[in-house]
Amino acid sequence: MPRLDDDFAGPDLDRSVWLPHYLPAWSSRAASAASYRTAQPGLVLDVPVDHPLWCAGDHQPPLRVSGLQTGNFSGPVGSTVGQQPFRVGQVVREEQPQFEGFLTDDGHVEVRCRMNLSPRSMASLWMVGLEDQPTRCGEICVVEVFGRSLRADDGSRSAEVGMGFKAFRDPDLAQDFEAPRLPIDVAEPHTYAVDRDAENAVFTVDGKEVRRCARPPAYPLQLMLAVFDFPEWSSGNDGGLVPSMTVERVRAG
Repeated sequence: MPRLDDDFAGPDLDRSVWLPHYLPAWSSRAASAASYRTAQPGLVLDVPVDHPLWCAGDHQPPLRVSGLQTGNFSGPVGSTVGQQPFRVGQVVREEQPQFEGFLTDDGHVEVRCRMNLSPRSMASLWMVGLEDQPTRCGEICVVEVFGRSLRADDGSRSAEVGMGFKAFRDPDLAQDFEAPRLPIDVAEPHTYAVDRDAENAVFTVDGKEVRRCARPPAYPLQLMLAVFDFPEWSSGNDGGLVPSMTVERVRAG
């Protein structure tokens, strides 16, 4: 079984594992490059104020994103073969060679991270099929947090923490995604994880089971790690905010 244990302590990413672009087939590598830095305390992904829109004029709502992925694949330019298309008929703008930096088909995946989010941003670690076959497109979301879900009531902080399955076009995967509210401060380090076998995927936060979903995808999945900013959600005085995700480690296998 392949294994991954990365604390991002080096001067750069391990490019044999990580591609610092977000779904580049639908735009280009140049237009989808992540903003990141490595070394202690780990990887920092952020979205600077001058970061360009991703798929500008095409994706709605407009978004800016810094993302890494451990796999990449597309068909030729003009085809509809690619990963996680955001609308029916989406066509490839830049063909991507097949890249399998790290794929996993069972076992444990975890990320230990903290998030600096505003109501217009979110951060996530998820796993998806390579889509080398169209139905191999299902998603296991390990953690997804929107800044607008954060609460601080009477000094007690909480967040809606999304986890579960997103079926997309996989006919064998049942949609099973929820975002339970947990009494955690996502600005502090927490460990978000999933353990899966052929029967179940068990989602945990700091070692405590939160959700259990039956019959996970039965094909290899790549990792996707990203921070998003949605300019249309602006309150009008938040243009200088820089959402970020600081990742102490990613483990899998």
